[in-house]
Amino acid sequence: MKTVIHWFRRDLRLTDNTALRAAASAAQAVVPVYVLSEWKASHRWTGEARQQFLCGSLESLARNLATAGGRLIVRAGDPVAALVGLARETGATAICTNRDPDPHGASVERLLETSLASEGVELRVFKDHAMHERAEVVKNDGAPYRVFTPYSKAWARLAKTAPAGKPGNLRTPDSITTLPLPTPRHWGLASFTGTLEAGERAARRRMDAFLKGPIFSYADRRNLPAGTTTSRLSQDLRFGLLSIRELYARCVALARETPARERRGIETFISELVWREFYFQILHHAPGVLELEFNAKLRGLGWHKPGGAFERWCAGDTGFPIVDAAMRQLLATGFMHNRTRMITAMFLTKDLHIDWRQGERWFMQHLTDGEIASNNGGWQWSAGTGADAAPYFRIQNPWTQSLRFDPEGTYIRDWVPELREVPSNRLHAAPAPGQRLAPAYPTPMVDHAREREVTLAMFRADDRTATVAPL
Repeated sequence: MKTVIHWFRRDLRLTDNTALRAAASAAQAVVPVYVLSEWKASHRWTGEARQQFLCGSLESLARNLATAGGRLIVRAGDPVAALVGLARETGATAICTNRDPDPHGASVERLLETSLASEGVELRVFKDHAMHERAEVVKNDGAPYRVFTPYSKAWARLAKTAPAGKPGNLRTPDSITTLPLPTPRHWGLASFTGTLEAGERAARRRMDAFLKGPIFSYADRRNLPAGTTTSRLSQDLRFGLLSIRELYARCVALARETPARERRGIETFISELVWREFYFQILHHAPGVLELEFNAKLRGLGWHKPGGAFERWCAGDTGFPIVDAAMRQLLATGFMHNRTRMITAMFLTKDLHIDWRQGERWFMQHLTDGEIASNNGGWQWSAGTGADAAPYFRIQNPWTQSLRFDPEGTYIRDWVPELREVPSNRLHAAPAPGQRLAPAYPTPMVDHAREREVTLAMFRADDRTATVAPL
């Protein structure tokens, strides 16, 4: 019996899973496997919220595989060693997997391919996480795009792959040993009260609910942090609980049957999906952005040391209501609204003058939907150092941002209980010197107007030069 291994990574679903379907069509028996990493709380790129969501997603995946005649095999440790060992154990002729968009995942793929070749086993890697990846969307001369608008136009011109269904009978042998599924308790993880239900079925319910109504008001409401005003599908795309091809195809089909004057919400949402892929291709062509500013001229800025100011930002104790509400939402739920991600990021970099890398790491350690490419792109955009970034002189004022996007203070009161009795009109302006918005709430830790001038001076410094090679 010909046996093929499918290595699950960022594709924890059965529906329209490119590599899983390839494995099922090429073999009489498929061995689905997930390799647990040696996770630690201090890990730079993940954290408790994401690990907890992973546990639920793997539990759901195991149940779904059972309905297709499969068994989820769990291994742990170094993925290359674990997969080579599993190939020997099962006599597999090939390992199928979907390509990882992150540099670390790509390096593991290269090491695995080399190790498997010496065993006479083929590694087959497929595109699955994006409609268009790597160097598929480039200029006529083959150079990558550095600005979103021309990239999005080129992206739209390319042919799109249609989604497919679920694989057939997987016939995973009963004799293969497996570790137990991981649980939050096993890892000693905290409980996040606002964490969404994990798994493919829950993700599909969220997608269906969004496409039945909220998508039509998405363009008008997506910047409002109070309530559910966005799709809440970001973690589902991050873990591959949904197929990007299916989501895109359903949006396009919905747009076709919607009057032109009512399509703006759908078109705006599709544009956000393209932003996701824009950041993927930035990371592919310039992996150095994880350590350095994308804009080489802005490397070596005089960022302040984190210290106590950073700790107050992390805790949501800055005295700026919209900033504190967002940071507390993140700590409690593993989620933060996209508009407040921009507000908090710009506050850290432009009001506190703290290195964007500090905030980038904090977000990755606390976001359930933490996507390395998008998170890096968002932080560099806010800091003014990235691709298609906000100009350094565009500095958001937290007071006017909260007035514009949370005028009634609903979002602020949800997450900052000290301010629940404060009138709405007082939530959007700094209190007079020596006064507080509420007895138990801190005074603003900085004067925004003064810190704005400090930021402008820092970016205009005459002695800053780009002395390093481009990424």
